[in-house]
Amino acid sequence: MFRPLTLLSVLALAVLAASLSACSPLKLVNAVSPDGDARATGAVHYGNGERQKLDVYQPAVQAGAAPVIVFFYGGNWVSGKREDYAFVGQALAKRGYVVVVPDYRLYPEARYPDFLDDSAQAVAWTTREIAKYGGDPKRLFVMGHSAGAYNAAMLALDKRWLGKQGLRPDALRGWIGLAGPYDFLPVQNKTTRPVFNYPDTPADSQPVRHVSAGAPPALLIAAYEDKTVNPVRNTGALATRLREKHVPVRELYYDGVSHATLVASLSRALHTLAPTLDAIDDFVRSDAGRQSAAR
Repeated sequence: MFRPLTLLSVLALAVLAASLSACSPLKLVNAVSPDGDARATGAVHYGNGERQKLDVYQPAVQAGAAPVIVFFYGGNWVSGKREDYAFVGQALAKRGYVVVVPDYRLYPEARYPDFLDDSAQAVAWTTREIAKYGGDPKRLFVMGHSAGAYNAAMLALDKRWLGKQGLRPDALRGWIGLAGPYDFLPVQNKTTRPVFNYPDTPADSQPVRHVSAGAPPALLIAAYEDKTVNPVRNTGALATRLREKHVPVRELYYDGVSHATLVASLSRALHTLAPTLDAIDDFVRSDAGRQSAAR
């Protein structure tokens, strides 16, 4: 049973509903999210491009090497910046994780699959460098919301992208998708169409086409009332494909949140909306995702 929303939470939710479209920068959530439980290192280059930078969040107090989560934000591959998702890094760092939040190239500078190459490059940087920030590269997870969940899914399921960096999906202990689009052909969204070269979108651009035995365990979370990404076609169908291949997967759906506020529920101000943070914590800590995912 969740506690009633505080006045601060109600106010934040009201402003979100009035002013934010799906996956818009969550500046308000950052404004009402304390950051005293995390140390942040900003604007670290993982590549040479202006958008190839990342921020690292560490627990304020840390004993030993911690599990690592690389978080990719959403924005329909046309918008978003890492600073707007500081609340994600802070919330997960408070739980004891080292968190990497990278930017990646967006349309029109980039199209499919450029942002996947950037995402894989950010993960490769993490495997090489994260020990310097107190992270354990052998306990590495990728996570994303919306378009960012697509990026995470493709890294976990399609070996091409990490392969370019000399890695394989089994370098990941697991992956976490929040409201991800995993099966969206033919592309209906007019903003998304040029990103994926519509009408010539490659069939193998879809995560559901890359499910295979031995893929990393998955935690898939969606909102029941998601009006942006159909949870049945995307989260439900991908979970079914994973189970067919005997890949451990945990599938969760929440009431009381939307496409945008699902990720906002990670923040301290809005955590009472849904137990998203607890589910992620359980997934990562339960035998590095394997026991929890199999429930």
